[in-house]
Amino acid sequence: MRLAKYLADAGVASRRKAEKLIVDGRISINGALVSEPGRVIDPDLDIIEFDGQMLKPQNKIYLILNKPAGYLSSTYDPQGRPTVMDLLKGIQGRLYPVGRLDLDTRGLLLLSNDGEFTNKMIHPRYQVDKKYQALVKGRLSQKALRQLSRGVELEDGLTSGASVKVLELNLQSTLIEMVIHEGRKRQVKRMLAHVGFPVISLKRTALAFLVLGNLKEGEYRHLHPGEVKGLLDLAQSGVTGK
Repeated sequence: MRLAKYLADAGVASRRKAEKLIVDGRISINGALVSEPGRVIDPDLDIIEFDGQMLKPQNKIYLILNKPAGYLSSTYDPQGRPTVMDLLKGIQGRLYPVGRLDLDTRGLLLLSNDGEFTNKMIHPRYQVDKKYQALVKGRLSQKALRQLSRGVELEDGLTSGASVKVLELNLQSTLIEMVIHEGRKRQVKRMLAHVGFPVISLKRTALAFLVLGNLKEGEYRHLHPGEVKGLLDLAQSGVTGK
């Protein structure tokens, strides 16, 4: 195993920051300081220390949270605003949001200390579906539906097509269900604004087969092992095309 991955699994830091800790000479293997970020270790035989303290990998944690509006999908905010970490009472260990929901966006958010799992849930190559309910200004047109289904050209490139279903059509607004598998920053909001229907409110309701169920806003639960396996299997089938 690469040393930086071991440090990330032990909850010391993200893999990128762990590489800097190695370069800075704060990590030792079997009593000897190392400085090569690409160093490979045997977790069963080698003794790894950070600033003189022996490390061991954390148990993997996978949570589903019903995120309320007003919380940042971040581990820390320099401005002192609430983050989703403030909602995780009783959880020991270093966790990271799996992707992000905007400050005013509600709904399903995963958190984990498993970097490989996180990558497979958020990287578009794995094609894990993310479902949202969006209330938009105006009566959504057939032209806009066609544009969204084909993909739209944003400043960071053409998006993949979205699946869109109209749930409620009103005189001045439309409630829609929208499914994407990419995870670009503010993607749903930007796609809808691009076709002329800015978002009033947004909630993520599902990720693949996972739904919020009885979770109230601000509540979380641990994923069952079968749910974790199911998500990883879906990601694998998405990248292999099976």
